[in-house]
Amino acid sequence: MDKPMAGRMRLYYDCTMMPRKACFVARHIDAPVDFVRVHLGKGENRAPAFRALNPNGKVPVLVDGDVTLWESDAIMVHLANRVGSDIWPAAPLDQVEVLRWLSWAAHEFNPQAGTLYFEHVIRSDFGLGPVDDTVEAAAQKRVRKGLAVLEAHLAGRDMLVGSGLTVADVAVAITFPYADRAGIPLAEFPAVRRWHDRLSLIDAWLAPFPQVPASAA
Repeated sequence: MDKPMAGRMRLYYDCTMMPRKACFVARHIDAPVDFVRVHLGKGENRAPAFRALNPNGKVPVLVDGDVTLWESDAIMVHLANRVGSDIWPAAPLDQVEVLRWLSWAAHEFNPQAGTLYFEHVIRSDFGLGPVDDTVEAAAQKRVRKGLAVLEAHLAGRDMLVGSGLTVADVAVAITFPYADRAGIPLAEFPAVRRWHDRLSLIDAWLAPFPQVPASAA
């Protein structure tokens, strides 16, 4: 196994959903990270210097020496490997199971829950106009289907994979801290709600972002 790389990393973020995953993991596992805020509302993600780090112009981005990573799931795994954290499990079969949930979150659940997040949170925070009721209604229907899948899986379980927190839990539940604002109906799914209640007891889950002075917000 390769030795962990030395030195501090830079994690570029803004206070939105996908960077939330990376910021939470970095703080939860005490990774040697310096946080660099990229203000999306000010267009800082479109600056040439930032585009050189991520041609997609999105956050999060992690710079670790000569390694530059974008995409939040890859960043979470790299951070875990960097410090030897078991939130990325060592057992190959557990890794495959985590990857299954990462894929499900990326392709099935988060596009729908993320739509509710966009309609109710991003539109409001970035002044993008009122909620599109048709889009919201369709997303609500699909989110409930995804929550039913989670409800069945979490019956009798504390976490998605094994008994401890993994990056799978982070990826799948990342919209849930916004559930009240986004209209995600956790109350209808008691096993899912209890799972998120357990996550909410973990330091930094509900407050993953570095403190930003009011003058710089």
